[in-house]
Amino acid sequence: MTTDDRTPAEIAGRIAELREAIAYHNRRYYQLDDPEISDAEYDRLLAELIRLEEAYPHLKTPDSPSQRVGAAPLEKFSPFTHLTPMLSLANAFSEEEIREFDDRLRRLVAVEGPITYVAEPKLDGLAVNLLYEGGVLTAAATRGDGTVGEEITQNVRTVPSVPLRLKDADAASRKPPDRVEVRGEIIMELAAFKGLNQRRLRDGEPPFANPRNAAAGSLRQLDPRITARRPLTFFAYAVGFCAPDTFATHWEVLSRLSAWGFSVHPLAERVEGIEGCVAYYRRVMERRAELEHEIDGVVLKVDRLDLQEALGAVSRSPRWAVACKFPASQETTVIEDIRIQVGRTGTLTPVAVMRPVRVGGVTVSRASLHNQDEIDRKDIRIGDTVIVQRAGDVIPEVVKVVTARRTGAERPFRMPDHCPECGSTVVRLPGEAAHRCINLTCPAQVKERILHFASRGGMDIEGLGDKLVSQLVDKGLVKDLADLYRLTHPQLASLERMADKSAANLLAALEASRRRPFEKFIYALGIRHVGETTARALAAAFPSLEALAAAKEEELTALRDIGPEVAGSIVGFFSEPANLRTLAALKDAGVEPLYTAPSPDRGAGSLAGRSFVFTGTLASMTRSEARRAVTERGGTWSETVTKNTDYVVAGEAPGSKLKKAKDLGIPVLTEEDFLALVK
Repeated sequence: MTTDDRTPAEIAGRIAELREAIAYHNRRYYQLDDPEISDAEYDRLLAELIRLEEAYPHLKTPDSPSQRVGAAPLEKFSPFTHLTPMLSLANAFSEEEIREFDDRLRRLVAVEGPITYVAEPKLDGLAVNLLYEGGVLTAAATRGDGTVGEEITQNVRTVPSVPLRLKDADAASRKPPDRVEVRGEIIMELAAFKGLNQRRLRDGEPPFANPRNAAAGSLRQLDPRITARRPLTFFAYAVGFCAPDTFATHWEVLSRLSAWGFSVHPLAERVEGIEGCVAYYRRVMERRAELEHEIDGVVLKVDRLDLQEALGAVSRSPRWAVACKFPASQETTVIEDIRIQVGRTGTLTPVAVMRPVRVGGVTVSRASLHNQDEIDRKDIRIGDTVIVQRAGDVIPEVVKVVTARRTGAERPFRMPDHCPECGSTVVRLPGEAAHRCINLTCPAQVKERILHFASRGGMDIEGLGDKLVSQLVDKGLVKDLADLYRLTHPQLASLERMADKSAANLLAALEASRRRPFEKFIYALGIRHVGETTARALAAAFPSLEALAAAKEEELTALRDIGPEVAGSIVGFFSEPANLRTLAALKDAGVEPLYTAPSPDRGAGSLAGRSFVFTGTLASMTRSEARRAVTERGGTWSETVTKNTDYVVAGEAPGSKLKKAKDLGIPVLTEEDFLALVK
């Protein structure tokens, strides 16, 4: 029984509409590597089609996208017929659906005790099939429609992590099979993807929407030399045809793949029972942002191959495996307006006001568009349909415009000539992408400077949020930073949504902030280009604020990781009379940084002068905790491996930074080595 109140003709029409839309988007995604909708929106279309076809089975047809895998191969490549089909996986979108998957299996086969699964991260790349004959790579192809793919052997040969010849024997002294299909994913790591898109924008080319499309586009080049210049990585996760076949479990397959010379994802685990799978799903989702490549879920596979065979497949998917999707990190929405936000340094930042959409489990309605150059490069207009993502699962970002959905009503955006907050002239300095308001008394700048000053990384003044700061500035109670320390209980208690207790708590927080560590005070000042890491370096190098204020550019550039631009910004800050008056006023208000030397008994200073880069996932601590351990001991850390890096710490699933470290001859530490060093 179905509760659908549409007529049979309307149902049939909707099914036809869905099939046409899915076929179109299959071509954009699988063949052209230029999607027009997010993965989440595509999943919803396919799920609706499957749901309708299950409710009205007489309307299901053999050529429906629900019965197919991917799309037909492109004509520009030779077709390649897989020895065994490459099926797609059914999806689960919640923990409840993960448990339902296990329940279905138990109804189909009789198994005593919990089912053993192999759980692996679901890599977001391009699935490929590699054929080895006599241990030598003889052919490579894309998934295609699951039966016939595109032959891309010469391009795949350029991927360094794809073995051209299998190792002769594994730990059990077994030779590779005479003929075997190795299945896996070719991906592009996040840092490499960012660099590639920057080069494409610089060269006037459209950016790739995500690393998956960058990897797919790289492999579908007619010239293998172009592929060779793209930083691609291969992870193996299965075998297709195999003769002779001596495997009993999928875990054994992964072990043998590793022995043959393939990279198998280090987060793959053998898991007992579905509750163990749910725990794995939660654990990997928490660590998702720490990985150097994108994953969009986890894959669960029945470990026993005899059980896999007994369970079989249905239409396009095996019954014995499921892809458990994470909340979508990309979605499709509409830019309804572009507004200007004025920052603490006077920078005017265009912000997209979007139709609210759920991205990565969070409702997103705004995204920074950075500057006019960025808007022009991506050709973003008011009214555009766009793909938006949470960069690093935190910051909303407009990835690309879906130009095919333009109606002609979209409006281009231009930066204003006058500040929307104070009406002053807006200028763009030579060599800069930013437009700035040059009025030092602009209320918006005052508010942003106060919020930065009070932030957790700065003076950590709890309770001083944006709404309260707006009231304080708009009512004339606070005109500069020092005015914060002159606020009284009656003034605060009279403000909207403030009561006696709230006022007392804020005054206590302000009192506590008068004596913050020197590095916190430096960061709170909001000196351009000076983040928390640079502030720590400056606090370690100069004994007082007076000494820092008197420093010359050559003294500053002598410090590690401080270049001419940062040094010039610091010197310029302390040369500005208005800033010196602010510092004097803060001192008069009783704000005095704590110049505390590192305590030897806490190991502080033991890493002084040494720079660290972290790659991969650490088991015993987060990357933030590891970085804090370095800075507390006088060391520094960086995102980039250079010849000045002293150590690279490699955790699980290390990325391209590890290779670069080895190429430069930089010492590589295991997590155990690092823990011993910071003890």
